[in-house]
Amino acid sequence: MTKDVMISIRGLQFMDDDSDDEIETVQRGQYYEKNGSRFLLFDEYMEGFQEPAKNIMRFNDNEMTLTKRGLINVQLDFEEGKKNLTSYRTPFGVIMLGVDTHSVQVSETGDELLLNIEYTLEADYQFVADCRIAVCAKSVGQRPEEVHE
Repeated sequence: MTKDVMISIRGLQFMDDDSDDEIETVQRGQYYEKNGSRFLLFDEYMEGFQEPAKNIMRFNDNEMTLTKRGLINVQLDFEEGKKNLTSYRTPFGVIMLGVDTHSVQVSETGDELLLNIEYTLEADYQFVADCRIAVCAKSVGQRPEEVHE
């Protein structure tokens, strides 16, 4: 895979009230490997704000850390079989998040990298949703297709 990539991120939340909430974003970013870990770097823009949040995804075969810096400041640790707590800082206040990770799956073939995470999300110690994140990174020049599950 090349350094310059297109990154598709799809998030799906399954709520208690039987409703589903799905979001998807596609942006250009960078991919690299260092000291046995793989990294995806990209900027994320929030509606109504000029300054982006800088995102770093560091991952290996059974864990992923997502660090956001800027308008949103957080480090989310997704470790298979573990629950992690963190402070999620936004322009509107701070929320305590709990992430109970069930599975982290990574596969890479040629110019495509797939990362799938299943977890339970809590906010201020209350259940919010069962969630999935699906990340597909492809070398620039390749089009991110539907993210694989």
